[in-house]
Amino acid sequence: MLNRRTIRIKIMQSLFAYQQCKEADLLLAHDYLEQHFSPDLNSMEVQDKEKLRAQKKSALQFFDKKMKKSDAESVDPVIAKRVEEAIALYHQAIKKDQIFLGKNILIDAEKLASLYHSVIALMVALADQAATDKKTDNKNFLQHPWIISWRENETLNKSIRAEHSGWETRTDKVRAWFREVVKEDEMYQSFIAEKTPSEESQKEFIKHLSRKIILGKTVINDYFDEQNIRWTEDKDIIKSMVDKTIKSYDHGKTTLQKLSLNWDEDKEFINKLFNAAIELDPQYRELIAKNTRNWEVDRLALTDRVIIEMAIAEMIHFPNIPVKVTINEYIELSKDYSTPKSRTFINGILDVISKSMKESGALKKSGRGLLDNK
Repeated sequence: MLNRRTIRIKIMQSLFAYQQCKEADLLLAHDYLEQHFSPDLNSMEVQDKEKLRAQKKSALQFFDKKMKKSDAESVDPVIAKRVEEAIALYHQAIKKDQIFLGKNILIDAEKLASLYHSVIALMVALADQAATDKKTDNKNFLQHPWIISWRENETLNKSIRAEHSGWETRTDKVRAWFREVVKEDEMYQSFIAEKTPSEESQKEFIKHLSRKIILGKTVINDYFDEQNIRWTEDKDIIKSMVDKTIKSYDHGKTTLQKLSLNWDEDKEFINKLFNAAIELDPQYRELIAKNTRNWEVDRLALTDRVIIEMAIAEMIHFPNIPVKVTINEYIELSKDYSTPKSRTFINGILDVISKSMKESGALKKSGRGLLDNK
């Protein structure tokens, strides 16, 4: 099931992508200026290359100063106009990226349900391939009660059809996987050799099929990895959902897992935190700089910067989440996604900043333990 830590990871990944988009958009704005102050190769008129070169240099310098909001000397009106156009194009581009990436987090999260259904469907599809194998008695797999319950589950089948997460168009792959991976597996050979498998034996086999054969170190797992760039993070969620589905089996029925207990609430959390981190007030970036040995915020490792800014945004905009919980969550993220020293660094920075924000009244939390960051 999708939990808040997983959601934070997906938001962090999109914020990282957003920062990279900003750098690319900045280069495009530079390109815009360079094109306007480069010789027109199609013109029949004589081009003053020296003048254009000087204008280009002046325009780029003026642009950079305007972007940094530092004092800039007045320039030729033509240059000033082009710079304003370049700045407008830059802001349009990053806003477009913000909207796209924000929507993409939701799409990416919703794909988890499709992946979960796809793994269940693959186990059924492998059993279907076993039915075509005339050389081996695969009866125990074909008549496996979990497989039968999934094959007959109309809710599951409806979801698979709607998401196109079935395996009908990938029969060749399933056939090869059954022949080269499943049939060669020792536990599979032992299972089909049993005369009358017990329910416990059936349960252990289906768990093995999902955990070790499909989601283990096999070509099947490699296939999912190739199809999904987030598979490393997503796989643990899928594995947990499948495990719970297997465990839920009772007298021919299994309970399908939901992606979220309250998807509307999770979507609101995603949208709010993602946009709040992007639109974080500049005063907090200055606060970060003051507590990083006066380093420029842009000099911090990008992942560390994203994690710190997310944590500050969460502390400000989610009054029901205790400060201690927020800090601990982002320390955990830094363990998996940043440098070895980041955990201590981020812990120290967030502790100091949260105290400063508490003193200034920026943290508006109520309830016992919500402000405690000890």
